[in-house]
Amino acid sequence: MKIVVTGVPGVGKSTVMNGVCEKLNYRIMNFGDVMLEKGKEFGVKNRDEIRKLPLEKQRELQRLAGEYLGTMENIIIDTHMSIKTPSGFLPGLPEWVLKAINPSMLVLIEADPASIDLRRKKDESRHRDKEDINGIELHQMMNRYFAASCSILTGATVVIIKNEDGKVNEAVDLLVKMISYG
Repeated sequence: MKIVVTGVPGVGKSTVMNGVCEKLNYRIMNFGDVMLEKGKEFGVKNRDEIRKLPLEKQRELQRLAGEYLGTMENIIIDTHMSIKTPSGFLPGLPEWVLKAINPSMLVLIEADPASIDLRRKKDESRHRDKEDINGIELHQMMNRYFAASCSILTGATVVIIKNEDGKVNEAVDLLVKMISYG
Protein backbone atom coordinates (compact mmCIF):
# COMPACT_ATOMS: atom_id res chain seq x y z
CA MET A 1 0.00 0.00 0.00
CA LYS A 2 1.22 3.50 -0.85
CA ILE A 3 -0.02 6.44 1.19
CA VAL A 4 0.67 10.05 0.26
CA VAL A 5 0.77 12.56 3.13
CA THR A 6 0.70 16.24 2.23
CA GLY A 7 0.39 19.69 3.78
CA VAL A 8 1.57 23.26 3.37
CA PRO A 9 5.06 24.11 4.61
CA GLY A 10 5.02 24.53 8.39
CA VAL A 11 1.83 22.55 9.05
CA GLY A 12 3.76 19.92 11.04
CA LYS A 13 3.49 17.19 8.42
CA SER A 14 6.94 15.77 9.14
CA THR A 15 6.23 15.76 12.88
CA VAL A 16 3.02 13.81 12.31
CA MET A 17 4.86 11.44 9.96
CA ASN A 18 7.57 10.75 12.54
CA GLY A 19 4.85 9.77 15.02
CA VAL A 20 3.18 7.50 12.48
CA CYS A 21 6.54 5.91 11.63
CA GLU A 22 6.99 4.90 15.27
CA LYS A 23 3.65 3.05 15.26
CA LEU A 24 3.41 1.43 11.83
CA ASN A 25 5.65 -0.86 9.83
CA TYR A 26 5.86 1.48 6.84
CA ARG A 27 8.88 3.17 5.36
CA ILE A 28 8.62 6.96 5.21
CA MET A 29 9.92 8.40 1.95
CA ASN A 30 10.20 12.16 1.51
CA PHE A 31 9.35 13.14 -2.07
CA GLY A 32 11.37 16.37 -1.79
CA ASP A 33 14.46 14.45 -0.66
CA VAL A 34 14.13 12.11 -3.65
CA MET A 35 13.70 15.13 -5.95
CA LEU A 36 16.76 16.76 -4.36
CA GLU A 37 18.88 13.67 -5.02
CA LYS A 38 17.69 13.61 -8.62
CA GLY A 39 18.13 17.43 -8.85
CA LYS A 40 21.76 17.55 -7.87
CA GLU A 41 22.60 17.00 -11.54
CA PHE A 42 20.77 20.31 -12.25
CA GLY A 43 22.88 22.08 -9.60
CA VAL A 44 20.19 22.13 -6.90
CA LYS A 45 21.72 22.49 -3.42
CA ASN A 46 18.64 22.34 -1.16
CA ARG A 47 14.94 21.46 -1.39
CA ASP A 48 13.81 25.08 -1.22
CA GLU A 49 15.66 25.81 -4.49
CA ILE A 50 13.63 23.22 -6.40
CA ARG A 51 10.47 25.36 -6.57
CA LYS A 52 12.52 28.18 -8.13
CA LEU A 53 13.75 26.07 -11.03
CA PRO A 54 12.09 26.52 -14.41
CA LEU A 55 8.81 24.55 -14.45
CA GLU A 56 10.19 22.17 -17.07
CA LYS A 57 13.01 21.14 -14.69
CA GLN A 58 10.59 20.85 -11.74
CA ARG A 59 8.34 18.55 -13.78
CA GLU A 60 11.29 16.40 -14.82
CA LEU A 61 12.38 16.01 -11.19
CA GLN A 62 8.81 15.10 -10.20
CA ARG A 63 8.68 12.45 -12.92
CA LEU A 64 11.99 10.90 -11.90
CA ALA A 65 11.04 10.85 -8.21
CA GLY A 66 7.58 9.39 -8.95
CA GLU A 67 9.05 6.60 -11.06
CA TYR A 68 11.54 5.75 -8.32
CA LEU A 69 8.90 5.71 -5.55
CA GLY A 70 6.48 3.77 -7.73
CA THR A 71 8.77 0.75 -7.54
CA MET A 72 8.36 0.51 -3.74
CA GLU A 73 5.69 -1.09 -1.57
CA ASN A 74 4.37 -0.31 1.94
CA ILE A 75 5.57 3.26 1.93
CA ILE A 76 4.24 6.55 3.17
CA ILE A 77 5.24 9.38 0.88
CA ASP A 78 5.76 12.73 2.62
CA THR A 79 5.17 15.45 0.02
CA HIS A 80 3.14 18.51 -1.00
CA MET A 81 -0.18 18.43 -2.83
CA SER A 82 0.64 21.77 -4.45
CA ILE A 83 3.74 23.94 -4.56
CA LYS A 84 3.47 27.71 -4.63
CA THR A 85 5.86 28.91 -7.33
CA PRO A 86 6.53 32.38 -8.75
CA SER A 87 4.23 31.49 -11.69
CA GLY A 88 1.36 29.95 -9.71
CA PHE A 89 0.49 26.70 -7.98
CA LEU A 90 2.24 23.64 -9.39
CA PRO A 91 0.66 20.26 -8.71
CA GLY A 92 2.87 18.22 -6.41
CA LEU A 93 1.28 15.09 -7.83
CA PRO A 94 0.63 15.60 -11.55
CA GLU A 95 -0.91 12.78 -13.56
CA TRP A 96 2.41 11.16 -14.51
CA VAL A 97 3.51 11.04 -10.85
CA LEU A 98 0.14 9.66 -9.73
CA LYS A 99 0.29 6.94 -12.37
CA ALA A 100 3.81 5.97 -11.30
CA ILE A 101 3.00 5.93 -7.57
CA ASN A 102 -0.63 4.68 -7.71
CA PRO A 103 -1.51 5.69 -4.11
CA SER A 104 -4.28 4.09 -2.04
CA MET A 105 -4.80 7.08 0.26
CA LEU A 106 -4.21 10.82 0.00
CA VAL A 107 -3.81 12.60 3.34
CA LEU A 108 -3.98 16.35 3.91
CA ILE A 109 -2.48 17.59 7.18
CA GLU A 110 -4.01 20.98 8.00
CA ALA A 111 -3.85 23.54 10.80
CA ASP A 112 -5.03 27.04 11.58
CA PRO A 113 -3.17 29.46 9.24
CA ALA A 114 -2.07 31.65 12.17
CA SER A 115 -0.50 28.60 13.85
CA ILE A 116 1.28 27.68 10.64
CA ASP A 117 2.61 31.23 10.35
CA LEU A 118 4.06 31.01 13.88
CA ARG A 119 5.59 27.58 13.21
CA ARG A 120 7.28 28.89 10.08
CA LYS A 121 8.74 31.86 11.93
CA LYS A 122 10.25 29.54 14.57
CA ASP A 123 11.81 27.16 12.01
CA GLU A 124 15.21 28.62 11.09
CA SER A 125 16.30 25.45 9.29
CA ARG A 126 14.35 26.29 6.12
CA HIS A 127 14.56 29.13 3.59
CA ARG A 128 10.87 29.72 3.00
CA ASP A 129 9.31 32.60 1.11
CA LYS A 130 7.26 35.02 3.17
CA GLU A 131 3.52 34.39 3.01
CA ASP A 132 0.74 36.04 4.98
CA ILE A 133 -2.11 34.21 6.71
CA ASN A 134 -4.44 34.75 3.72
CA GLY A 135 -1.82 33.14 1.47
CA ILE A 136 -1.56 30.16 3.81
CA GLU A 137 -5.34 29.79 3.85
CA LEU A 138 -5.45 29.93 0.04
CA HIS A 139 -2.69 27.33 -0.21
CA GLN A 140 -4.58 24.92 2.07
CA MET A 141 -7.74 25.46 0.02
CA MET A 142 -5.83 24.79 -3.22
CA ASN A 143 -4.49 21.57 -1.66
CA ARG A 144 -8.06 20.37 -1.14
CA TYR A 145 -8.90 21.03 -4.78
CA PHE A 146 -5.77 19.25 -5.95
CA ALA A 147 -6.48 16.29 -3.62
CA ALA A 148 -10.00 15.90 -5.02
CA SER A 149 -8.59 15.86 -8.55
CA CYS A 150 -5.94 13.30 -7.60
CA SER A 151 -8.59 11.12 -5.99
CA ILE A 152 -10.68 11.16 -9.16
CA LEU A 153 -7.66 10.06 -11.22
CA THR A 154 -6.53 7.28 -8.86
CA GLY A 155 -9.55 6.15 -6.88
CA ALA A 156 -7.58 6.86 -3.68
CA THR A 157 -9.45 8.02 -0.61
CA VAL A 158 -8.89 11.55 0.73
CA VAL A 159 -8.37 12.08 4.46
CA ILE A 160 -8.06 15.46 6.21
CA ILE A 161 -6.22 15.41 9.54
CA LYS A 162 -6.09 18.52 11.74
CA ASN A 163 -2.73 19.08 13.43
CA GLU A 164 -3.77 21.53 16.12
CA ASP A 165 -1.25 23.12 18.47
CA GLY A 166 -0.40 20.80 21.35
CA LYS A 167 -2.41 17.92 19.84
CA VAL A 168 0.07 16.24 17.52
CA ASN A 169 -0.47 12.87 19.26
CA GLU A 170 -4.17 13.05 18.42
CA ALA A 171 -3.32 13.72 14.77
CA VAL A 172 -0.86 10.81 14.75
CA ASP A 173 -3.36 8.42 16.36
CA LEU A 174 -6.12 9.37 13.92
CA LEU A 175 -3.84 8.89 10.92
CA VAL A 176 -2.60 5.53 12.24
CA LYS A 177 -6.24 4.46 12.66
CA MET A 178 -7.14 5.55 9.13
CA ILE A 179 -4.12 3.77 7.60
CA SER A 180 -4.77 0.60 9.61
CA TYR A 181 -8.40 0.59 8.49
CA GLY A 182 -7.53 1.08 4.82
